[in-house]
Amino acid sequence: MRNRILILIFVFAIILAGCTATGYLEPGPKKAEGTENASDIEAYGTDEGTETGSPEMTGITEESEVTEATETETGEEIETPNIVIRATRKFAWNLFREINEEDQDKEIFISPFSVSSVLMMAYNGAGGTTRDAMAEAMYCEGIPIDELNEGYRDLISRLSSLDEKVKIEIANSIWSRQGFEIQKNFIGIGRNYFLSDVESLDFAEPGSANIINSWVAEKTHNLIPSVISPPIPDEVMVYLINAIYFKGEWTEAFKAERTFETDFHSYDGRKDRIQMMQKEDRIELAESNEYRAVSLPYGDKKTAMMVILPGKDINQFIKNFDDEKWDAMLESLRPVNDLHLQLPKFKMEYGIRELNSSLTALGMGEIFSERADFSGIARDIYISSVLHKAVVDVNEEGTEAAAATVIEFETTSFIEPVRFIADRPFLFVIYDTGDRNILFVGKKLFGDR
Repeated sequence: MRNRILILIFVFAIILAGCTATGYLEPGPKKAEGTENASDIEAYGTDEGTETGSPEMTGITEESEVTEATETETGEEIETPNIVIRATRKFAWNLFREINEEDQDKEIFISPFSVSSVLMMAYNGAGGTTRDAMAEAMYCEGIPIDELNEGYRDLISRLSSLDEKVKIEIANSIWSRQGFEIQKNFIGIGRNYFLSDVESLDFAEPGSANIINSWVAEKTHNLIPSVISPPIPDEVMVYLINAIYFKGEWTEAFKAERTFETDFHSYDGRKDRIQMMQKEDRIELAESNEYRAVSLPYGDKKTAMMVILPGKDINQFIKNFDDEKWDAMLESLRPVNDLHLQLPKFKMEYGIRELNSSLTALGMGEIFSERADFSGIARDIYISSVLHKAVVDVNEEGTEAAAATVIEFETTSFIEPVRFIADRPFLFVIYDTGDRNILFVGKKLFGDR
């Protein structure tokens, strides 16, 4: 389980980018366990420039370290960090399916972990039916909030130091409008469990959006230069933001000189020209009557990319895919010697995408209404939008990807304080308020000298 979580972050882009043609590759017959003969495997494209090689590869189903166990509502005992992992995985597939329902004819790339992280921050400030709706949609019903927070903190720490050869950086932040009070307890939770930066800004200043965007750009290594468009609306009081950055080199890189141009059989029936990478290697393969899939590791093999080729329509495959089938796919991976692999070299940018409708479909509609209860953050606020942006670059050396998720809170009652700042030349008058007689009048031009 330990090294599966990062696979989840990147599988979504490849599901569409790697095989968007209906019927592009029919699944081969299911292999008997232990089959490792490359001659029995249908080639993933042309055999042009084939080379041989068989570097050793370990499995990607290594179990995470045993930790303190917790019992769920059903009585099932789950290791504490895995409570968070299981919840985020289930939420991830549900979110992806909902987004795909809206964007069936578009390429998609998201970071479900980024979305769930920032929603979990907001969950700490939710109450009443708002909290109940979020808990149900995020699969954390009945789990004490302290255990969830500790699980997220441990997961962030573990991912950040998972592999010395793979860079994974996760950052959170809380931004509030000057003059608007946030509950101190919520700030403490953000700092202690989500390692959040906390800032108060004058949102009325034109440069405030740029300051927030600069934070996002820094945390994503400039892959995402901005997520907020200035000016910030007067009703916006708080932003919760998550940013995640990934850079990993393939354990066994593709050779650039073997990359060639070929046709990609696109979802709309057209043939597009692409740059296709290729190699022969000892690669883990999973097969069923619905798909074929390969797992491509990064660095010390603690993270990997799963590339899935559905046998039939990709949207129908996504509609029926869930966490149980994901587990079954991982469990069925078997190494195959000298498997000939061809994978497109590509870049993809998705967003800025508002997730309100997708999260509403998952049962969180109340968080976007004025009935929302986020009193644990501040009084009289609700979520006006959840914004997400993600980018990915897959090439011969490896993969670089980043995502940012923004929760924007508006108020139902707060009125921006009217400001009068006498920091430039002014007139002043001393007068009688009854008869309005002017007693003194003056003009101030300079500061103290």
